[in-house]
Formats: sequence, structure tokens, C-alpha cells
Amino acid sequence: MRNIRLTLAYDGTDFHGWQRQPKLPTVQECLESALSRLTAERTCVWGSGRTDAGVHALSQVANFKTNCPIPCENLVKALNDLLPPSVRIKEAAEASDDFHARYHARSKTYRYRILMAPVCSPFLWRFVCHHPFPLDVRAMAEAARVFEGEHDFTSFAAVESKESEFRIQNSKFPDKEMVKRIFSSQLILRPRTSMLIYNVRGNGFLHHMVRNMVGTLMEVGQGRLVPADIPGILAARDRTLAGPTAPAAGLCLVKVDY
Repeated sequence: MRNIRLTLAYDGTDFHGWQRQPKLPTVQECLESALSRLTAERTCVWGSGRTDAGVHALSQVANFKTNCPIPCENLVKALNDLLPPSVRIKEAAEASDDFHARYHARSKTYRYRILMAPVCSPFLWRFVCHHPFPLDVRAMAEAARVFEGEHDFTSFAAVESKESEFRIQNSKFPDKEMVKRIFSSQLILRPRTSMLIYNVRGNGFLHHMVRNMVGTLMEVGQGRLVPADIPGILAARDRTLAGPTAPAAGLCLVKVDY
């Protein structure tokens, strides 16, 4: 069988995330449905990661296996004819038989955009977090750099259940799954457009991790926290100490490295 690697982009606004869910529209289900129609095979697609409901992707990577002989360049056109306009295949290529989009990924880069203008354009609202109030950008940029390095990010992960919350709060030792390495964490202000852009690259991210990091940076920007608070929040492994979860609309997966 052929192993095909896809690079795709999508507007996540109308999807309940990447991962297939019963009776809910997801990017994975949408893509698998189009592939099944095209190849006449029951097709399973593996993505590099699970973007949350409402989160976008500029260059998500996925792979699937097929006996279909359609050349890759024709696959791109045929799939885009079947997919909704909110999902576009950018590239299709033959991959080695053992390639797996998720398990072989070495790093991912996410971008979060905050619009600080008084009015949000109707052409932007689906892709930004609109915050029409002043923020201390210098303090936020300083706090962002503290995330760089290897840390236990329990304080910045979604609490999935009461059982997991109890396990985290009553464990004396770090959970290896919660430890991630952040290679770069940078905040940039574009004064002309009043756009604040947060770029973060790491070897992996927990559920809601980037959005919780952004929510915490916004708390710094509003003076409720200071950059010196971040190490203590990381060390505490307590979700209640970090900021709120920032809205999904501002977040985009921009790159996956292999």
C-alpha cells in the first residue's frame, strides 16, 4: 500500500476540532469522508496532533494508506473538489511506509493573534482574539520568554476530569507526560495593525496548553500577574494559579517539523 503525506489548511470555526467525534463535524471526519469517496476504500487519517474546537491550521500534516493509484498531484485537485472551502489540501506526497504524522513529529509551532484595535473587522473576527483594551506588551514579552526550556506544564493543561485533577494535585512527582520542552516563546507587536502576535514552538503541547499560556500572558498584560510569577505557577502544578483559557479563534497551528 502507498503511504500518502498530506499538508492541509483549515478554518476551524465550524468544526469541533480535528479528532473524529460521533455526530459532530470534525476535520478528520470531513477528510476521511472525502478520501473514502475518492478511493472507494475505508480510509483512516492520522494527524500530527488534535487541534481543539475552533482552532485553525495553516500547515497541519496528516497521512493515510491506500491502494488507490491516483498520482499525488491529482489527489490534491480531486480532494479539494470534494472538500468544503474551509478545508484545503496544500500538498500530497509519497511517504515511507513507516511514516506517521503524529509519532514522527519533532516540533510544532503555534501562533496566537490578539487584536487590540477598538473595532474588529468582519474579515478578522474568525481568526483573532479581540481585546480592545491596553495591554503591557513589554511585561507580556518578558513573561513569554520564561516559558522557554523544559518544564512541567500541569498548571497550563486542561483538567480533563475530577479523577485526573485529584491525581495531579496529590502526586509528589512530576508526570512525564506533562513535561514539555519549549524551544522558543516570543511576543511581537505590530503597531500599525494593533496586532499582538504570540509564536511558540515546542516538542509537544498539552490540551489547551497554548491557550492557557496566552490567557496567563494576558493576565500579565493587565497587571494581575507579573513575569516573576510564572516560575512559581509552573512549579506549583496547579491549574487554578494560571490565567483563563484564551478563546480558540486566535490560535493557529502554523508548522510541523519532522
